[in-house]
Amino acid sequence: MLGMSRREFLLGTSATLAASTATYAFANKALSADLQLPLNYTSHEIVPENITNQMMGFGTDGPAPTIRLKQHQKLSIDVTNNLREASIVHWHGLRHENAQDGVPYLTQKPIAMGETHRYDIWSPDAGTFWYHPHCNTLDQMARGMTGMLIVEEPEEVGFDQDLPLNIRDFRLGNDGQFVSLFTPRLAARGGTLGTISTVNWRQKPTYDLTSGSLVRLRLAVTDVTRVGTYQINGGQAQVIALDSHPVPAPLPATDVLLSPGQRADIALRMPEREGETAKLILNTLAGPRLMATFRAVGRSLGRSMADLKPLPNNPVKEPDLTNAEILDFTFGWTPDGGEPLESICGSLGYVFWSINRKPWLGDTPGPLDPLAVMKKGKSYILRLRNNTPNDHPIHLHGLAFKLLRSDKRPLPPLFTDTALLLSDETMDVALVADNEGDWAFHCHVIEHQKTGLTGYLRVEG
Repeated sequence: MLGMSRREFLLGTSATLAASTATYAFANKALSADLQLPLNYTSHEIVPENITNQMMGFGTDGPAPTIRLKQHQKLSIDVTNNLREASIVHWHGLRHENAQDGVPYLTQKPIAMGETHRYDIWSPDAGTFWYHPHCNTLDQMARGMTGMLIVEEPEEVGFDQDLPLNIRDFRLGNDGQFVSLFTPRLAARGGTLGTISTVNWRQKPTYDLTSGSLVRLRLAVTDVTRVGTYQINGGQAQVIALDSHPVPAPLPATDVLLSPGQRADIALRMPEREGETAKLILNTLAGPRLMATFRAVGRSLGRSMADLKPLPNNPVKEPDLTNAEILDFTFGWTPDGGEPLESICGSLGYVFWSINRKPWLGDTPGPLDPLAVMKKGKSYILRLRNNTPNDHPIHLHGLAFKLLRSDKRPLPPLFTDTALLLSDETMDVALVADNEGDWAFHCHVIEHQKTGLTGYLRVEG
């Protein structure tokens, strides 16, 4: 039996309009958390007239609740694990304290069956975020454990309605039951796609929204694999934020490229006449796929896009490019293969991928050394090299980085936490290392993450 590592010892001694858009009420008891978030087994009808069993979810029933808080507001959340396996919750995109980040052994011990763990979260940024497990990740996410987290601006910007859209696939057969969640062959390539596309756990849902109103559509791709382009047909629509950060100027809501982990806020001006529709479309190799319909109802509100206030910028520090140190990261196959380590957080049984030729072998006490150590307050350029023919959405916890340049395409000067690296692409991004801690750094195609394409960066004072 392995001895307890120093890290494990320290961690062990430290203390929608539909169900999916429901917001929990805050408790008033001083000793209780603001929010109770149990992890449960559940069932749900996704394929018509078939109940999908062996699902996993947050909350008491159905899709995960959308959690809402204000920018800079602190929220305590008690997560109780009612599953028959360990879990943990990561708050994707939040630049909060490292101890609250929800990564097994890197920031805390996994939450064992029957245990309750309290998270105290907050966000310096407004925008669209989401949450998901980071332990037994593929199985739990694929069975339903993804939810949305909305951080609202201090002041209203002018929308009549706010509609979160949790976009994800399920791998289901015609009978509505799960089929194999991945195949090794595809895990070593682009990943295993789902068979059923859903929005808020529903196929092609229709949302009735007031004619002529202004609606904020919050798209979050919480899928484990699928990369695609989205567009809005009908009404008047424009992209106002990507990955929680406002864009400098509104962009057309066409060909919006989103990969697992990424988000887009779209301002939609509903059609003027009752019964007219706008549609969310996913473009696939097989052709356009209807994801959701927004139907105009009632008398027109007569709103205009000009009624909206610009989204305020989030307080992300601009990197000093003239004095930034360059750090190189190569994402590729693992050179020697290897055997994954046994872990309470599960393994897919294979090691295919690596960062800088170092594969992550599993979520265990005493993890590998950091891929890089950054000094707090210093600026860095991360040079991201994709040495494979597959796409990789690269996600960095706890920090926001700015897109600089690519050797394959122009990049907008946007801040993000998840950058899609296209096949054989090299991309430079920059950041200020202003959040101390050990921050996970990985591909958000979960099969890639769980078969080696993971590491972490350390920010130290």
